[in-house]
Amino acid sequence: MNKITTLVLSVSAFVCLSGQQQMSLQDCELAFQKNNLQLLAAQYNINMADADIIQAKIWELPQIEGYVNAINPQDKRVFDVGRAKGVEITQLIYLGGKKKNEIQFAKSNKELSQLQFSQLLVDLKTELRQTYYNLIYEQKKQISIQNQLKYMNDLLSAYKTQTDKGNISLKDYVRLQSIVIQLNNDKIEINNNILTFQQKMKVLTGNPKSILPNIPKIEENEMLFSQPFGDVEILKSKALENNADYLYQVKLIDNSKLYAQWQKSLNIPDINLGAEYDQASGTFNNEVNLKIGIPIPLWKSNKGNVEKAKYAIQQNEKNLEYQKLNLETQVESAYQTWKNQYDQYYELKPVDMENLDTVYNGILKNFRSGNISLMDFTDFLESYRQTVLQVYEMKKQIMISAEEINQLVQTKIFY
Repeated sequence: MNKITTLVLSVSAFVCLSGQQQMSLQDCELAFQKNNLQLLAAQYNINMADADIIQAKIWELPQIEGYVNAINPQDKRVFDVGRAKGVEITQLIYLGGKKKNEIQFAKSNKELSQLQFSQLLVDLKTELRQTYYNLIYEQKKQISIQNQLKYMNDLLSAYKTQTDKGNISLKDYVRLQSIVIQLNNDKIEINNNILTFQQKMKVLTGNPKSILPNIPKIEENEMLFSQPFGDVEILKSKALENNADYLYQVKLIDNSKLYAQWQKSLNIPDINLGAEYDQASGTFNNEVNLKIGIPIPLWKSNKGNVEKAKYAIQQNEKNLEYQKLNLETQVESAYQTWKNQYDQYYELKPVDMENLDTVYNGILKNFRSGNISLMDFTDFLESYRQTVLQVYEMKKQIMISAEEINQLVQTKIFY
């Protein structure tokens, strides 16, 4: 019977683990770049911009027209094709650099699409890394809470037995029970957070399995205690050089100028150039004529669009000023947020956490030996529970705030 139970538990554990996959952050990034559907779909915007360039280079098709006689009143014949027919062919010739301007505008649109793709890549990659860090520290919280809960459940069960026998007061039992309830509430909240982050990781990496994140302890400490960002003014300068959202706004001004130039060139009339053959209805028999047609420029037919394009330039220039101010403000805020998180954790020092675990184990041992009261024991457990959760939260926020700086500066400064 024991062998069967062991086998069942082993199979169950294998099934559970088979739905999970341990992956480093680098493994997740590779899977993201290869499988992320949102990123793959966005690449087609660049392909469509290429298609727009191709389309801009295409001229209007030449037109061919012909006629044949329908009624010959002189000879009283219909469809006298043998003696009365003609044909003409015309081609629209663009003047004023219309095609050149249209092509340049289409190329500028492609550059905008590339910047949009770059920004999406940065945003999604930042979301991936932040989700990975969230997952790591939520799972660390989960392990701590589960260990505390296991001990407290065993203790509560023992107290329940003694309470039923009348050896321990109901008040002491309820006091322990309140801690177990709080631990269970923490467990549910943490488990829900892990579920949310696991779902995000599946979508971001295209991996159907739940990801088990892993960062070696040495690497984690290096990341937590590194100070790679330097002066905030340097960060602002790098952001203005590299941030795709900001560069998009810079490029949008050039794009709107090209559009205005294209719209202005549309005011210049184009020429319809062609040749005509006429068998008998012209001045001469079998005559060949040159045809030229051009609109009479009595007014600027595209004046409204030209004015609209000018206002678009002015609007984009103002938007650029706003984008610059907003980006610099975001960098400064993100840097200060990271520094606050870093300073708070640095004051704690890693040895303090080790001391906390040492004291925790000592408290458990002394309580089992009857050296401390239940009230002191429960007070310490509540304090320990809160402190552990807060420490892991501080670590997580250092990582997340650092990634926000990377996202804005778009230069890999923090790992």
